[in-house]
Parts: sequence; structure tokens; C-alpha cells
Amino acid sequence: MAPRKNSKGGGGGSSSGSSSPAARRELKHGGHKNGRKGGPSGSSFFTWFIVIALLGVWTSVAVIWFDLIDYEDVLAKAKDFRYNLSEVLQGKLGVYDADGDGDFDVEDAKILLAEGPSGKTKRNTKAKEPQNIEDEVKEKIQFLLHETVHTDHEVHAPPEEEQEVLPEANKKTNDPDQKEKVKKKKPKLLNNFDKTIKAELDAAEKLRKRGNIEEAVHAFEKLVHKYPHSPRARYGKAQCEDDLAEKRRSNELLQGAIETYQEVASLPDVPTDLVKLTLKRRSDRQQFLGHMKGSLMTLQRLVQLFPNDTSLKNDLGVGYLLIGDNNNAKKVYEEVLNMTPNDGFAKVHYGFILKAQNKIAASIPFLKEGIESGDPGTDDGRFYFHLGDAMQRVGDKEAYKWYELGHKRGHFASVWQRSLYNVKGLKAQPWWTAQETGYTDLVKSLERNWKVIRDEGLAVMDKARGLFLPEDENLREKGDWSQFTLWQQGRKNENACKGAPKTCAFLEKFPETTGCRRGQIKYSVMHPGTHVWPHTGPTNCRLRMHLGLVIPKEGCKIRCARETKTWEEGQVLIFDDSFEHEVWQDASSFRLIFIVDVWHPELTPQQRHSLPAI
Repeated sequence: MAPRKNSKGGGGGSSSGSSSPAARRELKHGGHKNGRKGGPSGSSFFTWFIVIALLGVWTSVAVIWFDLIDYEDVLAKAKDFRYNLSEVLQGKLGVYDADGDGDFDVEDAKILLAEGPSGKTKRNTKAKEPQNIEDEVKEKIQFLLHETVHTDHEVHAPPEEEQEVLPEANKKTNDPDQKEKVKKKKPKLLNNFDKTIKAELDAAEKLRKRGNIEEAVHAFEKLVHKYPHSPRARYGKAQCEDDLAEKRRSNELLQGAIETYQEVASLPDVPTDLVKLTLKRRSDRQQFLGHMKGSLMTLQRLVQLFPNDTSLKNDLGVGYLLIGDNNNAKKVYEEVLNMTPNDGFAKVHYGFILKAQNKIAASIPFLKEGIESGDPGTDDGRFYFHLGDAMQRVGDKEAYKWYELGHKRGHFASVWQRSLYNVKGLKAQPWWTAQETGYTDLVKSLERNWKVIRDEGLAVMDKARGLFLPEDENLREKGDWSQFTLWQQGRKNENACKGAPKTCAFLEKFPETTGCRRGQIKYSVMHPGTHVWPHTGPTNCRLRMHLGLVIPKEGCKIRCARETKTWEEGQVLIFDDSFEHEVWQDASSFRLIFIVDVWHPELTPQQRHSLPAI
């Protein structure tokens, strides 16, 4: 289409998740062996001097770049279904891709590290700000994939503190077969004609890579006018438009870039590698704008042009998932697995689809083998999440082994707290008291008005039970569980509140709940014989209050992490539903409670305002 602290070290959960599993890049470092003993000679001293100098240069690059963009948070958010750490890293450093080959390498570093008159390395203090807009859109795409729901993608900048518990980079391996798999050939972007104008192309490209975007746009436009059939010139123009759209945060400019990418692919004599780069970038930018169907059409064209490229088919599968077409996605991954039976990316996604279709047992081997493959895009928190959940549902005790591994790899805050959309540093405990939350006024008001809330809920049940909708997240092993929602994602359901006007009226005084865009306010009725599977909520940004309304004397209980409690009428229980919890209703009559989600008390006002809804 995108974590936790995941973002430490080699990716601590900061990689994985858009749609295409690209091969990891290896940086090969040459070495100098000096077999002579004794003190250093002039030449060996010079060699070490150069080595130390180069190390200093690269350290400067890291310091400059990391300081400019708070890199850990960006990595934690710039994740989606397919990306691993090296891909994200290349995506950010790719802004300095001087030779237009689609990645950042030593040749490109020569531009970034241009020396000034004094011989000192210049620091580019005008580097572009982080792509916070893209980070949010990718998070929304990830949530769409995880929950198989549809959202409209708006362009807002999320808070820097938010990070999604996602996969770390796939580890490098000493396995020769794996090394062969991750090697990446430098793409060939110039046709025979473009080779004759390479000097002009390079001059324009250097402007772009040095951040002189407006000048670069003008330079490439002149080249396109001068050489209308030059694919590389037009590709450079598209990249400049892309960069300028990001700089100005303009969807209109980005749409222009998408059209120019299309023009590149339509020219005659376009090198194969350039066609792939162009259309893949076009698809990515279309996803960024929320144009999922347009992106899908671009991916379909790529697969038609390169039918034997399984990585493109994998991208196409994710494209289908993004529009909710699981059936076609399933067909694509079946094709991939027929062509390459050991493709880990296809396996985890195929397993993901099987589980969404409630084929729980069948999903397990695909999810497990896919994760074990170590292929790019497979070390993703969602796959550990769904593998463990599937194992729990079939009674496989190995579930917690996978949760533990997911925790060790930075995808989960702990074995018990497995939410995927998190803000780092928030206090984490399964059960809370009213005093600990700071929301004592809300709790007292709920408990003081519990009979009013109960009576309005019962009236809705008696009047039109159809207003209580069955739980639809596939969380029940068995039984009957329905809900009547008054607020969802911080939005009031005006029609629902007509059935509970007094309840809605007094809740309006408490923005910590009515404004909680990562939660709900709802009645929940559960009938005898119901069991809710162990599960976790999506985010650590909220706490959940349960107000007992109609509670049978025996048979109803809730477990959160290791502790089990029961409800009492007129009393509020508070827990963090990002921790694993499970519910049993074995009473002889129905149980009715009122669920009130609130922002986690440690979130700042700015975070509460800017966090995307879930």
C-alpha cells in the first residue's frame, strides 16, 4: 500500500507491510588486507586514514539524516504489508538517487557528500521533511488489510509519537541460497538514445537529488521538449513532479506525476527495468491517494507485461486485498505457489486469506511456513498475530511460542499485549482503577446513572431488537452476542441516540469518551452459551470501561491477561483491551453491559486530536 520499542536496531518492527516484497539490498564493503607485521608503513597508514575518513563521512550522513527526520519514528510508521527495513531505508535515502537507478548507493553518495572549498563535507540542511502524510496513509492501508474494511484516505500528518507494532527487517543470512535470493542487480534505465544524452540527463538529475526540485523540474521539462521520445527524461520529469507534490503536500501535483509515469511506460523503446520501476511507482502513488482500483489496474498491466515475475503477482494479490477482493487475491497467490511453491510472501498472504475465510486449520501451515521462510515481507506482526490466533482456536499450545517470538522481534509490546497500532511509552497494565485513569468523574457519573442507562438499553431491546447487531468480527467460538452502538470512532450515531436520549445527553459532557476516535460507546448483550475467543484490540491508545447493567448471579466472567473478574450491576470495570482477553457466558439468562472506551490518560491533547481513527 507501512512497528515497537520496535524501531530499534535492525528494524525492530519497523519494516514490512505495503504491497510488494522487494529484494533486500546488500551493501558490500571491500576490505584491505595487510599481511606485513610491525609498525604501519606509509601506504598502510594512508589506507587506514582513508578507511577512518570514510567511516567518518558515513557517520556524518547517518547523524545528519537521523537528526533531520527522527528516523526511528519514521521507520516505525513507514510500513505496510510488503516492506522490510532495507526497503524503507532505500525509500528514504532514495531521495539522493543521483543516477536514477531507483536506490541509494556509493555513486549517489558522491553528490550528497560533495566537498566544499575547505574540503569539509557540506551538510544539506534543506533536506525534505519526513513523509508523515504517507506514513498515515500507509497505516490506514495496513489497518484496512488487517481488518478487511474500507476507509477513505485523507492527507493529514500523524503525530511523531505514533508507531505501529510491525515487523523488523528480515535478518541477513549466511545461507548461500538466501544470499543469492536477496542480491539485486542494478536496473538498466537508459536505452541507446538516452545513452547519447546521458550528460544532460545526469545534470538534471543532480539538481533533483540536491533538493533543487523546481530547477530540476524545469531542466527535465526542457529535456522532454527537446527529446520527446526519451523515456529517461520523461521519467525524471515524473520523479520531479512526485518530489514537488510531496514538498508542497499537493494531491493535484501528485496526480500529475501519476499521469507522467503513465506517459513514460507508453513511449516506444522503454527499457524493461524502467517500465517496471515506472509502473510500480505509479501503482504506489495511486495507493497513496487512495485510488485502489486505479492502482490495481496498473498492477494488472505489470503482470500482463511480465507474467513470470512472481514478485509482481504478489503485489497484485495485495492490490486485490486492498479493495476487499479476497477471492481474486487467493487465485493470484495460488498461481504464485504453483510457480514457486516456497514463496514465503505468497504463503503468508494465502494463509491470511484462508483465516479470513474461517478456514482456521488450513491457514496455519501457510502462515507458519511463510514466516519461517524469512522472505522479505513475511516478518510482519499481523502474520504472527493471525498464526497465534489460529493456533489458539484449534487448541494448539504452540500459539504462545509464536506470540513470544513476535514479541522478541518487536512486533508486540509483550506476549499478552499484542495490539498493532500503538503509541510508544504509554503505561501498560491489564486492569485499571478509576483513580489510575484520572477519569473519576466519568466513572462516578456512569455508576450514578446506571439504572437510566440500563432502562434505555432494555427499552431498545424490547422495542426493536433488530437495533442490536450481531458481533461481526468472528470473535465468537459459539453463542449469541449483539451490540447497539451510540458512538463509533468519535462520531455520534444520531439515530441510535434517539433510542437512548438521556444516556447520550450526559455522555456529551465527557469528551475523553465521545471524542475517542479509536473506540466506541455501545450496549453489549450476550446470551447463555456464548464463548468469546481470546483476542486483543487493535490499539494501546484506549482503555475500555464495562458498566454492569443486567448481570446474572453466576456464569459470566471476563479474563484479561492472567486475571479473571466478574461484573456487578452498577459497577465499572476498567481494562486495557490491547491485552489478550476472553469472555464466558454460561449463565441461565442474558447479560447486558455498557461499554465506554476512553483515550489512554497519558495521551497528549495533540495526540488525541491527530491520531487517525480506528
